[in-house]
Amino acid sequence: MRPMPMVPPVDDAWLVIPVYNEASVIGRVVSEARETFPHIVCVDDASTDGSGSAAAAAGALVVTHPFNLGQGAALQTGIEYVVTRTDARYLVTFDADGQHRVVDAVQMVERARAEDLAVVFGSRFLDDRTKPGFLKRIVLKTAVWVTNQSTGMRLTDAHNGLRVIRRDAARRVDLKQNRMAHATEIVLELGRTGLPWAEHPIEIVYTDYSKAKGQSLLNSVNILWELVIR
Repeated sequence: MRPMPMVPPVDDAWLVIPVYNEASVIGRVVSEARETFPHIVCVDDASTDGSGSAAAAAGALVVTHPFNLGQGAALQTGIEYVVTRTDARYLVTFDADGQHRVVDAVQMVERARAEDLAVVFGSRFLDDRTKPGFLKRIVLKTAVWVTNQSTGMRLTDAHNGLRVIRRDAARRVDLKQNRMAHATEIVLELGRTGLPWAEHPIEIVYTDYSKAKGQSLLNSVNILWELVIR
């Protein structure tokens, strides 16, 4: 992650980070995020490498699944925690592998406040900072088309895990798709609320680690296939 200018702590939002076997990076991700977001809940989806302990040592509150249920289920657990156990006005879904930038999350919360938005979706395709590569871009753009057709939304980036969700919208999220198809499901459910939303340009930081963990072209194809068959 790149260093960001000093900003006041974001006290009215919690970061929700699904975690599965991210012990080598999750401590750094949490530590850097906590410089701005003091409230972080990591949902350890039955990791076998000590990810939960690493997240807790870095200052996150950790909720642990006894069995591996998938990223969608971990995200739902985190959302439910924030809605039922805190008084946060917003929650921010944030990836554990270091590909999201804290500065983007801050800007998205600020925009939600300023424009009275219930949802702010991060998009890597609203500017040219993110370089996904030609083939990956084609797959991601196809996923956008499939998602928009099935949800009635008009997003430019369907599978982006960086989102700001206001409390009233978060209460109406009930994800049933435990695996990667949850990314389309959450768009559908948030769209159905009828609450105001917008997209915000962000940068995805592709690293060798994030690519190996699940941001490869093959994984994008698998996500697209899951979308189609569901």
